[in-house]
This record gives sequence, structure tokens and C-alpha cells, in this order.
Amino acid sequence: MMTLSEFLIPSSEYAARRGPEDVIVLSSRARLARNLCDSSFPSWAKKPERLQILKRISDAVVNLAPMKSCLMESMDNLSNNDKLALMERHLISREHTGRGAGSGLAINKEENISVMINEEDHLRMQAILPGFQIRKVWERIDQLDSELEKKIPYAFHPEYGYLTACPTNLGTGIRVSAMLHLPGLALTDQISQIVGAVSKLGLAVRGIYGEGTDALGNLFQASNQMTLGETEEEIVIRLEKVIRQVVKNEENARQTLLEEKDQITLLNHIGRAWGILSNCYTIETRETLNLLSFIRLGIDLGMFPKGKRSDLEELFLITQRGHLQLAAKENMDAPQRDRARAEILRKKILKLKAPQKVKLKTLES
Repeated sequence: MMTLSEFLIPSSEYAARRGPEDVIVLSSRARLARNLCDSSFPSWAKKPERLQILKRISDAVVNLAPMKSCLMESMDNLSNNDKLALMERHLISREHTGRGAGSGLAINKEENISVMINEEDHLRMQAILPGFQIRKVWERIDQLDSELEKKIPYAFHPEYGYLTACPTNLGTGIRVSAMLHLPGLALTDQISQIVGAVSKLGLAVRGIYGEGTDALGNLFQASNQMTLGETEEEIVIRLEKVIRQVVKNEENARQTLLEEKDQITLLNHIGRAWGILSNCYTIETRETLNLLSFIRLGIDLGMFPKGKRSDLEELFLITQRGHLQLAAKENMDAPQRDRARAEILRKKILKLKAPQKVKLKTLES
């Protein structure tokens, strides 16, 4: 039987994937919440019923065209490191890492569609693609949803729409989001202002792994807040419009930093990040992600002429806890992980020469 490590796309290939406008919009995701009309919701269902629901949904999912050759697994068959790695690739939620028997997961071989079974709802299905592809991920998950609805009966109310465990998902049950890298706005002290403005427009801004997580590495996840009273099309249009404005603000912030005398702010932050990462012997995840954010910015702006985005994206992935321990094939305590992380970073970052001042030019998205 294939293990998760054998099924997952190698980190180097995963990091090399590209999408439109992916300098600032790293990825786009659409998630749908659905429940069966004839079964208790997961939080109320006893273990035997959860197991029945898991089998019923699993049998339906594996027969869907987009899920041919998918990995279907019960959560109790996955190790803690497996679950962490899946969360680090944004294939499951932080909440689903705590699930065991009676909950499951399906991932297609391209790793751009995943289905969580018996998370907060019976079904949490999502499509995720690199770059700014909000409409495309919505269309993909909508197609999967339509196929699945032919096989299993959903809980639906003519007035309230799709019924969900949490009232905030009631209605369309859709959550569309974009992962944004915004170091320019952070360095020009505009990030709080932008987050506040986005929130007033009805969008939620969360950290790297969604609700309740920090914005490590200047990574922010922007998504719709309301699922009731708007159609999916209206939600997608509104999110696209707001994201485009945020991207423009980030581009302007980066241009402002480039036009600063001697590019001192950029060189200082990016140079410090390069110096620490190329000489560290122990380093925690939080500091790693925050410093790698500046290296990524330096590569995007041309301050590392030989730097490759794909190498940087891979470092973001393989230095996180789950991927570190899967690669080592053992559990490590925090000091061991910090040393292993530092060794990987030194080898990779030392290949980059110190950041250089770049010729002034207008940034292209």
C-alpha cells in the first residue's frame, strides 16, 4: 500500500509550480462545506455513525472523474507528521490534523483538489492552484460538488441554502481565498491600514494557516466572510476586485522602497536576512519564515541575480516541522529541529551571493 510520502509530489517539483501573477498572489483556493441530509453532523455523531458516513462519502468520492487515482485515507492511519505535512501544503485544515477514526481525506494525484471527510462538516472539499486563479478554483470545486451531489443527498434549505455546522458557512457554504505575500506593505508600515480597509469591505484577513494563525513570513490569507445573501459569482467577483487592489498597493510599496535613497531599507532587511540564514546553526520556524520572506522579496526585485524562486519556495516548505520530520524519518524535539533546519538553510542560502542594489525600474506584476 502506498504511503503518504510516496504519494506526495516531491518538494522540489511542488515548489516549482507557477501560476499567473504569482509574485504577490502565491495561491488561490476555493472551499465548499456540505453535509448529508440524513445523518447527524460530525460533532453530534457517535463513532459508528461517523465510520458509516466516512465509508459512504469515500465510496462516492473515489468514483468522481477528478479523483481518479486519488489517495483516500482514514485519518487514524496517518502519523502526526503526515498530518502536519498535509497542513503545511494547505491540503487539510489545522482542525483536521486532530481528527482520528471516523474522519478521512482524499487527495487527487495533482494535489490541487482535496476532500476532508467529517471535519467540522461531513464534507470540506477544496481546489487550490498557484497564482491568481480565483475564478478557476471556484469552477473546479463547483464541478466536483455538482458531480458529488448526484451521488449523495445534501442538507439544503430553500431559504437558508446549504446547512452547515457553523452559521458563518450557511448559504453557499463557499470560502474563496488568496494567499498574499506582502512584505512591501509591511516595510512601509501600511499593512494595518490595508488589512483594516479590506475588512471593511467584508473580507477576512488571516494568517498562513487560516483562522487563528499568525501572519508569519508576511503571508496573509484574504477570504470572503459572508456566505449567506450572495451568490458564488458575486463572492468571486468581489474578492477578485479587492485582491487586485491589494496587489497594486503592494507593487506601489515595493516601487517606493526601490526609489528610496541607496535602497537602504531593502538592503538592510534583505541583507540581514541573508546574513542570519547563511550563518545560523539553530533557528526556529517563526524566525525562518520571517527571514525567508525578505529573501523572497530580494529575489523578486532582482537583488539576487542568480536566485531562483523555486528554491526559495522549497525552503518555505521543507524547513517546516512536518516536512523536516518526514524527511528525517523520525520525530525530533524542538532543539533538534532547529539545528536540522539551520543546516538546510546554510547550505541553500550560502549559494546566494550577498544582495545587490538594483537598477531602478518600474515593477511589473
